[in-house]
Amino acid sequence: MNNFNRLDLNLLITLDTLLAERNVTRAAGRLNLSQPSVSVQLAKLREAFDDPLLVPAQRGMRPTARADELREPLREALESLGRAVAPTRPFDPAEATTTWRVAAADYAELAILLPALAGLRAAAPHTRLAVVEAVPSRMARQLESGEVDLFFHTSVGAPRGLHARVLFHERYVLAGRAGHPRLKRRPTLAQFCALEHVVVSLAGGGFAGPTDEALAEKGLTRRVALSVPHFLFMMSVLASTDMVAMLPERLARGAAGLRMVEAPLEVPGYEMAMLWHERRHRDPAHKWLREQIVASL
Repeated sequence: MNNFNRLDLNLLITLDTLLAERNVTRAAGRLNLSQPSVSVQLAKLREAFDDPLLVPAQRGMRPTARADELREPLREALESLGRAVAPTRPFDPAEATTTWRVAAADYAELAILLPALAGLRAAAPHTRLAVVEAVPSRMARQLESGEVDLFFHTSVGAPRGLHARVLFHERYVLAGRAGHPRLKRRPTLAQFCALEHVVVSLAGGGFAGPTDEALAEKGLTRRVALSVPHFLFMMSVLASTDMVAMLPERLARGAAGLRMVEAPLEVPGYEMAMLWHERRHRDPAHKWLREQIVASL
């Protein structure tokens, strides 16, 4: 350790060059230094290693046994250091083999990832995408640890300190099966409340949501007959029964077998955001992925 503290990077570069050239004059030329400067550095190296390192020979200089031991480890160390401090190379999606991990609920899978998937596969065919369950309480930890690269969530409720990009504003529409007798036109508020509704409860088991809050302001309630944890199951229920639901418009718009109409009351929508940690913010591959997702929406 004492030897290491007496060395700096310039001395190690000089030693590497001297071991390659075995000649002070040629080494000085490669290093763009004067011959006396290289001779001074060689003296410091000899003192630090307590070894002559290079001794006079018939032609140039010959490395000592200690110098021969140092040659390969020193070369590898300098090459590794060079790679570490080199400028970040541009991301080439066509050649990349990156594996990305993103956290998304089924709504974000359908509304955000599905539209982006074809473009991602075409532009970066050798990459992989892992979609994991989005658990809001784990968001900050998963992003900070690198367990996930991106997290899709509403802007409201996102932890402070994360980078966020609002992707779109979502609104609610009333949806039911195609041919539903009560959805041929926009229902009245009384008809709306009398219909049997399905709600998604991400926490599980809840029977109320933003629609019920909007109704409560008018002193009204609706008939919520079913609570489910996922939108995918909800849409299957809607397509096969006379139940209805207040669905995010992006889901209702692309769902086969469903009809959507305007609800008879205004229910506040929400902003859908993409979130990531500072540790990934400047990474070229991560930045490319974010740009691809934004461009696909």
